Amino acid sequence: MNPRRRTLVIALGLAPLGTLAQPRPLAPGVDYTELKPGQPVDAQGKIEVLEFFWYGCPACYTLEPFLEKWIPRLPADVQFRRVPAVLNPGWVNESAAYYTFEALGVLDKLHRPFFDAIHRDRLSTRDPAALSQWLAKNGVDAKKYQETLKSFGVQSRVRRAAQLSAAYRIDGTPSMAVHGRYTVSVEQARTWEGMLATIENLVSLARKGAK
Repeated sequence: MNPRRRTLVIALGLAPLGTLAQPRPLAPGVDYTELKPGQPVDAQGKIEVLEFFWYGCPACYTLEPFLEKWIPRLPADVQFRRVPAVLNPGWVNESAAYYTFEALGVLDKLHRPFFDAIHRDRLSTRDPAALSQWLAKNGVDAKKYQETLKSFGVQSRVRRAAQLSAAYRIDGTPSMAVHGRYTVSVEQARTWEGMLATIENLVSLARKGAK
């Protein structure tokens, strides 16, 4: 998480659950940023929504329960994808962990527990022994994990995540993007629900533009 965003974490974390309706029209440059030029998207025939996150980010951890409730409600023409952001060399390890879980077929099983281990149980991902113990506890062979993490496929995806982070001009996490055209930061969102409501409105805007 960008240091200037830390003061927002507590306030955002205490935001009550409610509707995702925006109380006023969205203002570009205030509620969201329009990307110029826009970025190509991988989703074919669908509106692509990206979440740029970092496993070590407290704000991302706080947002996760909101996303878990929100993602299943997305329309059929929306494709949601997480991008483990790489904003500096210190984030490479966690980005690689995400893609390693994916390559091993355990991402759905371990994504939230890995977040919990880091923020609730204080797991240090830079402590090989502690990480190996956690992996074994969760049914993952530590040797296989390391081999996969160092593989060309995983490392290529980490480089791609770094490229996307730069292309979308992400300067802190969590941030979200809609169809290569718009981004929303924590500062712009003000609340977690505000962020998701803004994304819903931008999806509608992108959908109109696609017609």
